[in-house]
Amino acid sequence: MGRLLYAVAASAALCTPGAVAAAEPKAVVQGEMDPDLRTAIQRVIGETDRPIENRFEARRRARAAAEDAIAALRSEGYYGYQVEPEVTEAEPPRPVVQITPGPRFLVGASALEWRGAPPDDDSAAAAREAMALRPGAPGRAVDVIAAEGRVVAAIQKRGYADAVAEPREVIVDHADRTLRPTYRIAAGSLVRLDGLDVTGEGRTNPTWLRRLAPWESGDVYDPDDVAELERRLLDTSAYDSVTVALAPADKATGEGLRPVVVSLAARKPRTIEAGASYATVDGIGVNVRWTHYNRLRRADTMALYGQISDRDSRAGIDVSLPHWRRAQQTLKLGAAAYDEETDAYDEAGVEARADVTRRYGKTSYVTVGASVTASRSDELKAGTGTTLGRDLVTLATLGDLLLDRSNDPLNPTQGWRLSARLEPTLILGDTNLPYLRAVAQGSYYLPLDKRGRTVVAARLRLGRILNGTVDQIPASQRFYAGGGGSVRGFPYQAVGPRIDDDTPRGGVFLFESSFEVRQELTAKWGMAAFVDAGAVGSSGPIDFQDLAVGVGLGVRYNLGFAPIRVDVATPVARRNGEQAIQVYVSIGQSF
Repeated sequence: MGRLLYAVAASAALCTPGAVAAAEPKAVVQGEMDPDLRTAIQRVIGETDRPIENRFEARRRARAAAEDAIAALRSEGYYGYQVEPEVTEAEPPRPVVQITPGPRFLVGASALEWRGAPPDDDSAAAAREAMALRPGAPGRAVDVIAAEGRVVAAIQKRGYADAVAEPREVIVDHADRTLRPTYRIAAGSLVRLDGLDVTGEGRTNPTWLRRLAPWESGDVYDPDDVAELERRLLDTSAYDSVTVALAPADKATGEGLRPVVVSLAARKPRTIEAGASYATVDGIGVNVRWTHYNRLRRADTMALYGQISDRDSRAGIDVSLPHWRRAQQTLKLGAAAYDEETDAYDEAGVEARADVTRRYGKTSYVTVGASVTASRSDELKAGTGTTLGRDLVTLATLGDLLLDRSNDPLNPTQGWRLSARLEPTLILGDTNLPYLRAVAQGSYYLPLDKRGRTVVAARLRLGRILNGTVDQIPASQRFYAGGGGSVRGFPYQAVGPRIDDDTPRGGVFLFESSFEVRQELTAKWGMAAFVDAGAVGSSGPIDFQDLAVGVGLGVRYNLGFAPIRVDVATPVARRNGEQAIQVYVSIGQSF
């Protein structure tokens, strides 16, 4: 195991560009100052890997560094500075910047002037409150500029869509060492919205499209409403590009209403995708998917798909109707025939399903649905080792909740996620039984630095099946653990109780947890160290003495939208016959 972890670490190090050439500061910062200020100035001055060839080059770098230092000092509120570029007498010469920052200037009285007609009293009060410059606070340039942006955003939010900031006046008073900004804002007129002016809708029904607007004609302009319309159109995945913007003032109607211009570029009406896969456990697989977009002229998606593999073969159709009956609500219909062959069971059947997903806010979803399945399953009976075959009809409903407060769906560095799923189920046929399958999962992401280069991530997943023993519940509906999305270090379904011939039995209780430290090495490369643990209970609550624990290291390569993940894991304690090493490759973080 030690050799394996060393090899993974060495591979990442070899891929790190910083290991090729060492960089040094363009100039050395000298002088008495706050350590945070010194770090900020040195960061602005920057680094270089080009050696200095002569004193002329050293003086040029020192002067450039001094200009950068002055910009950094002013941005942090130091206006009584002294900055001197110098060159050392050593060979080769080194550029140096001698800095005396002086006292930090503080924010004084701030003023807000309206150019032209002012907004209404409530909007003007909201703008002054949004300025939020506290007298006595450090006079940082970024805070002064940000306050201006907040003022403009506050009155735009209240319907003054054409509000703009005119050149501000900032008085730097060396007598009392204060910074006194005066913001000059042209609010313009209050804007009320009309309907949509759609261009390039192509195959989309304009009547359906206009119903997506989250406002009524005559409502006061709100930039959040315009952004929400753009989000609703992007959510459909039926367009290559979507642009939503308020029409200019000269496009207003006779009643003074302003339309919103929507420009759509439809994607190709049909796509065909094919793929192949290989895994040491799952074997060879091939799949194909034919997708038709906007066939019903309401940004719908219809797909026929087929898959053949050693473990899971299936063929079916999926239909998605976004904004069904109301905005932010998607109806999904599907039907499939399938044949699964796993270590725990074999099952073949046909299924049909329907569910409705409702979005709340940007990243919260509630789903309700129902399904019916007719299947034939074969599994080994515990104790006898004989094959048990069951012909079943399964009727199921579901309720699913997802709350996502993380900052990225594929590569989160802060925030949390919480999901819960309930599936009341009735099986009929060789076994007649109602039962409830419940699963809940939570994950948390904690950055250890401001840039999120080091992140601690944790996950907990719990499951329970009520009103059924492990032998009564069909094998395909039981809980299993092990694998890349579960307990790394163990193969698929390898965690939990087994029958006499070592076949996974599954259970009615589930516990999984993960703890991971993710470290960004460069803009492209990163590493992770992790510990996963899990257990499956077949009759009573989880016995944590049977907890399966896996540890490992992973390498991450950032594609821009998500990382490619390669994880290498090993069990802390393994049974006879289990492999010492498991390797997992995927896109996106493990959770």
